Amino acid sequence: MTGEGTVRLRPPDNTLSERAVGWWRTRLLVAAFGPVAVLGVLAASIGPATTWLLAAAVAVAVIGVAGAVFFPSWWYRLHRWEVTDEAVYIRTGAFWQEWRIAPMSRIQTVDTVRGPLERVFRLSTVTVTTASSKGALRIEGLDHELAAELAAQLTRVTQATPGDAT
Repeated sequence: MTGEGTVRLRPPDNTLSERAVGWWRTRLLVAAFGPVAVLGVLAASIGPATTWLLAAAVAVAVIGVAGAVFFPSWWYRLHRWEVTDEAVYIRTGAFWQEWRIAPMSRIQTVDTVRGPLERVFRLSTVTVTTASSKGALRIEGLDHELAAELAAQLTRVTQATPGDAT
């Protein structure tokens, strides 16, 4: 039963920027490159272990590339977000899906972050800090202009919402 003022769990409407798929792919490939490079250097340096070190490097590279091809598209289909006048809704996760709601009266801060790789893809992350012990809500993979508008919108709505966010 939902009464007036009650926020209910429901699927959020908005998807992330399509550029988030490329951002995630690049992050996975960069993460796989480090171990592959180390294994390659070790294979070149340690003669008796060259065969199994190269085999390990190839295995890590294959797994990294396969993950970069498969997972980002899947994540894009699953990750959703939405902001209403009452709450911020997010759904994240692939194997363990997490649905979270932050009522506007519980929001303490709104931050926008753009790491170096996010800047390359013209993306941003909006972090909504609440009074929850679960921690902040993070909406990653937003178009950087949309993220700025969203942060401004959340600031306006939370200022107009009664309550002390504790």
